[in-house]
Amino acid sequence: HLEGAAGIAGLIKTALALKNRELPPSLHFTTPNPAIPLDELRLRVRTENGPWPRQDRPLLAGVSSFGVGGTNCHVVLEDWHTDTESDGDTGATGPIPWPVSAKSERALRGQAEALLAALDDRTSPLDIGHSLATTRTAFPHRAVLLGRTTDDFRTRLEALAAGRPATGLTEGTATRPAGPVFVFPGQGSQWAGMAVDLMDTTPVFAEHIARCEQALAPHVPWSLTHVLRGGSETDPELSLDRLDVVHPVLFAVMVSLAQLWRSYGVEPAAVIG
Repeated sequence: HLEGAAGIAGLIKTALALKNRELPPSLHFTTPNPAIPLDELRLRVRTENGPWPRQDRPLLAGVSSFGVGGTNCHVVLEDWHTDTESDGDTGATGPIPWPVSAKSERALRGQAEALLAALDDRTSPLDIGHSLATTRTAFPHRAVLLGRTTDDFRTRLEALAAGRPATGLTEGTATRPAGPVFVFPGQGSQWAGMAVDLMDTTPVFAEHIARCEQALAPHVPWSLTHVLRGGSETDPELSLDRLDVVHPVLFAVMVSLAQLWRSYGVEPAAVIG
């Protein structure tokens, strides 16, 4: 269960299928579900590698990710190619910036080495600069390289990799620290007995579980602590597979975990999930 990353595996698989122009099979599929009218829906599950059905036109693919808790996403991907080669200077009227960043100074040198290894005269410096500026996460240790030609950037990358100063190269460290982000999972992460040890050993956690139980009491015919302490295993009406049980229970556990972390001085910059 990939939790918050559910769907990214399908996105990566689809992008590779477009890049390689080949449709991969679905794993572990043998017998279709008789309740799904695949023929009527014009659907087919692939069981072996094969080409796209129409390679004479742009390839299109859809990726769907449906969360049990209601978080749904659909992405449409299309392949792209060009019949013209970039001249390397189109649109560039001055020095081109290449932003490079990493989590540590050593990793920053490693980024420079990786870019050096991939550098060639066929790729426009403008295109590389655009990709570095728009598709990379900005980490604290940073450098900006200014140049116009591939040779300019090769010289600056060599200096950055070696840790020496150079014209057109500026290094620095971002001083504003990024705060932690709390990511709360949805349905599928629960298990019988979860949070019991924390309730028994951590007063802050137990206090907020009790507050959640008090807030839930007017709205549900069951006890939060009873469910957490094993009631979900003995009473089918309290099963953690039931949406009307598991969602309030998970909410209470996540809220109490958040308050526990905050009591230790860990204040989130954002909360998702």
